[in-house]
Amino acid sequence: MTGDSSEVAAARIKAERARAQMLMTARALQEELEDMFSPQTWARDIWEGAKEKGADLAEEAVDAVRSRPAIASGVVAALALFFAREPLIDMAGKLAKGVQSKRKARPVKAKKTQARPRKPRHKATETIA
Repeated sequence: MTGDSSEVAAARIKAERARAQMLMTARALQEELEDMFSPQTWARDIWEGAKEKGADLAEEAVDAVRSRPAIASGVVAALALFFAREPLIDMAGKLAKGVQSKRKARPVKAKKTQARPRKPRHKATETIA
């Protein structure tokens, strides 16, 4: 029976080692999964993806502007007018009010009631007969 007990003891030691190895692997896997799914990791991955996508979009935009500068200028002008619409409307209103106030401030000439006879511009030349 001593042979059996030494084999059993060796098996127990082997099982304990395997169990310890399995627990270490499980802990390492758990830490890796926690790192993989942590909010910091997600935020970093999302930020990196957004930077890459932004760089790609910027490069495509530069290529599009180089290939069609007139269209790009028109789009930029339209966007500028769209974003500046409130100040432009205010400015147009102020200009219109200024024109109206100048018209009101201008003195109105009195209308003549009688028409004067016109004087001839050129002296009449007499013809000698």
